Formats: sequence, C-alpha cells, structure tokens
Amino acid sequence: MASVLVPVFYVFVLFGGLFVFGHFYRKRSASQQIEPYFPRHHERDTYVTLLQRTNPPASDALLKAALVRRAIADVQRILRIREDKPALQNLLQKGSIGDDLWNSLLAAEKELEAEIVEVHAEANTFVEGWGQVLFGTASEMLANEKTRAIVEQIPLERARNEVKYGKRTSGDQKPVTLLSTPTGPTVPKPSASPKSSTSLVPPTPGAGADGISSEGEASPRIPRSAKKSKKRK
Repeated sequence: MASVLVPVFYVFVLFGGLFVFGHFYRKRSASQQIEPYFPRHHERDTYVTLLQRTNPPASDALLKAALVRRAIADVQRILRIREDKPALQNLLQKGSIGDDLWNSLLAAEKELEAEIVEVHAEANTFVEGWGQVLFGTASEMLANEKTRAIVEQIPLERARNEVKYGKRTSGDQKPVTLLSTPTGPTVPKPSASPKSSTSLVPPTPGAGADGISSEGEASPRIPRSAKKSKKRK
C-alpha cells in the first residue's frame, strides 16, 4: 500500500508546485508594466492641448499645423517599426532578446494603429478627405527635412575636413613650368635675297643673280656694240 501512495504523492506535489508557480508568475507578469518602446508623444500632447483651449480658442491654421506635425511624428514611428520588427523577430527566435522587448514592440504597434485612425478622423473634421492625403504630405515633408539637414551639414563637414587634413592654399599648388629651349649662340638670320630686294625682274635662265651660272662658272658678257652690229647684219 505504501509503495502505491509514494508515486501518487510525488505526482501530486510536482503538479501542485507547478500550478502555484504558474499562478504567481502570471500574477507578477500582469502587474509588471511593459516599458514603452517609444518615448512620450509630445506632438500628440501639443495638438490635444491646443484643441482644448477655450480662452482664446486656437485658430484652425494653428490646429492644422499641429496636426501635420503629429502626422510627421507618426510616420517616423511607422518607419522605425518597419525597420526594427524583422530584426527583433529574428533575434527573438535565436534567443538573443527577451519577451519583454518583443511585447513592448507589439504594444507600440497596436498603439500606433489606433493613433493613425485618430489622426485620420481629426483631419477629416477640418476638410473632408484630407485624412487620405495627410500621411502622404507628412512623408514628403519628412523627406524634405532630412535632405535639408544633410545640405546644412555640408559646410560643417567641409570645415572639419579642412582642419583635419589641412587646407590647400594657392601657395601649396605646384607652379606649372613651361618648356623652353636652352639658350645658345644666336644664329644670324640670312639676309633677303637680292632678287627680292633689288628688282622684281626674274634672272636670266642658267645664271644666278650675280651672273654666276648654276654650274659655278662666270657667264661671258657681250658688249652692246657687238649686239648692235649683229642686228645690222
């Protein structure tokens, strides 16, 4: 009889202990607050505060601007969740993070869904159909702000690089040397030819300008009187 009661008592104690542990664990988990994944939504608080003002009431232009800023903040959170959720899910499967961070992300996602519905309804109270294009406008404004921030950082980065690597001045640039021929003895230019300087009449064929033939011998000169006698004959 005793041999039968011992296993039954062991099973009863084991399952009783597991039941008590599970009860207290669930009670502690329920009482423990989940740490928010995102910080406090200041843009939403600003819009609600302006909406509740009665003396004097906020103008529609101011409320619309506050609502647009609220939508921009929501778009930033949407992009953040889209980037973080796959990575956190992969880390959770590997056991690198705990369930508290994953539960915090899921709670933030549900809260953001309710926030989008509320902003959509608030936008339609100003202009019918504005809620459908509000988040598209907020996305474009967010991209414009990022681009402007990058452009504004260019002078600072340039100054930082000049300090880090040194500023190149005009004196640091290497002078450009022009190729020049070496100076040597000046060769006198040949004088102009006599035919170009004295007369425009072409020289006699076979003779040079000074009566010298091309073979280097002096050509015989015939006197004028002999020429006249030949003509008379």
